[in-house]
Amino acid sequence: MDNLSKSHRILFLNTLAFTVCFGCWTLNGVLVTFLVDQGIFNWSMVQIGWLLGIPVLTGSIMRLPMGILTDKFGGRIVFSALLILASIPLFLLPFATNFWMFAILSFLFGMVGTGFAVGVAYTSLWYPKEWQGRALGIFGMGNAGASITPFIAPSLLEYFSESDPINGWKWLPVLYGAILLVMGIIFVLFSKTKKVDAKPKTAKEFLEPLKEIRVWRFGTYYFLVFGSFVSFSQWLLPNFMNVYGTSLILGGIFTSCFSLPAGVIRAFGGYLSDKFGARKVMYWVLGSSVVLSFLLLFPKMYIVTSGEGMIAKKAGTVTLVTPSKIVVGETDYQIQPKDIEAETSQFLPSKTSWQEVVVKENQAVHKKELIAKGITKINFEANMWVYLVLVILIGACWGIGAAAVYKHIPEYFPTQVGVIGGMVGMIGGLGGFIGPIVFGYLLSFTGFWTSSWLFILTLSLVCLIWMHRVIVKMTKEKLPEIAKDIDRKNKKNLM
Repeated sequence: MDNLSKSHRILFLNTLAFTVCFGCWTLNGVLVTFLVDQGIFNWSMVQIGWLLGIPVLTGSIMRLPMGILTDKFGGRIVFSALLILASIPLFLLPFATNFWMFAILSFLFGMVGTGFAVGVAYTSLWYPKEWQGRALGIFGMGNAGASITPFIAPSLLEYFSESDPINGWKWLPVLYGAILLVMGIIFVLFSKTKKVDAKPKTAKEFLEPLKEIRVWRFGTYYFLVFGSFVSFSQWLLPNFMNVYGTSLILGGIFTSCFSLPAGVIRAFGGYLSDKFGARKVMYWVLGSSVVLSFLLLFPKMYIVTSGEGMIAKKAGTVTLVTPSKIVVGETDYQIQPKDIEAETSQFLPSKTSWQEVVVKENQAVHKKELIAKGITKINFEANMWVYLVLVILIGACWGIGAAAVYKHIPEYFPTQVGVIGGMVGMIGGLGGFIGPIVFGYLLSFTGFWTSSWLFILTLSLVCLIWMHRVIVKMTKEKLPEIAKDIDRKNKKNLM
């Protein structure tokens, strides 16, 4: 019991450190948005996408080597060094004067994203097999740290900028650096050294599972559910500010409404996977991701298109033209003028139709010739509260899906859980890097913010179809074996 109590203390320290790391990992989502919104830096949407993704790239690609270092030197040394060293680029960030300096320092402090790999390896050493699931589930809830930054950082930026609008923002990265530094010192003082007894795996052994196509399939699932969670934890803030005109603080609160449930619900996803099976849960997750991303695809917009026009019933000469009437010979044609705009609906599309005259007085027209063209304007308001609810729902689905993906791993790779889990986590983390960059290019190309959901819809469909085809194939391959088992049982009963 005393050993378990010590394990719980280490778990608390690990979870707290991971929460701090995850909060710092998504710092650019708020900071970069604020700097551009205030005109302090004039970065394009593509550059913003890169700055949001660069820290995530570091935290993803460095997970594997940091996991190897943790096995070799122990979690106490590696996690403490990570926290303390990652604070240095944050202290230097206020001196960045251009995009490239900001990008390089973002790349360096992005190392905090490797806290997941270090924490998983360190936590698992302190618990027996029957406690592993619960312990790692609790540790994984540190993902909710992504909700801390969008919740508190906007208010801090507003406060720091009251007295100094140009340089006030520089206090935020300094504060985050100080928190990392303090957390590193606490970790040194209160954690204990414990290392893997077995010989640590080499980099070649870690990369060996990449030959398995199943690893790439699980990695694609995690690329969607975890990578999208990380991407939108940063991308939603500028989204809300640009589309719905929210303040930085309100946009941050809305972003937290997405990232907090998506982070903490992961433990519930593990429970559902245990009870109903990871495969069934993934069907629901991927299906829900398809439906919800499709609904989120429709932007706040209006479309002007051709409507019902007015055709001359018989040939003649135009004798009168007014905005509401055309007279051709002895025939009057009532024109629908553009007088009243139809009331727009916050939930459903609404339309306004009118006609514009295309003929002049004394003009000769033929039978069935167009004399007034029709125009229809379709309005779609895309209510902000509906959008927020849909965003929260899809985030919760991804949180459940993240747990379901990792439930698959011990079922298919019972002797390689650590290796496969690390590779899947690295592939998924890359989704958090690629996402904001792709979103930035899509926004620049299409001109509307919801184009990011088109990428999510496509990826969700790929994952769902891929999984379904594999399962159908596996079922067909198992049918002969099932039939043989039935025959054997029947023969046994006859005997």
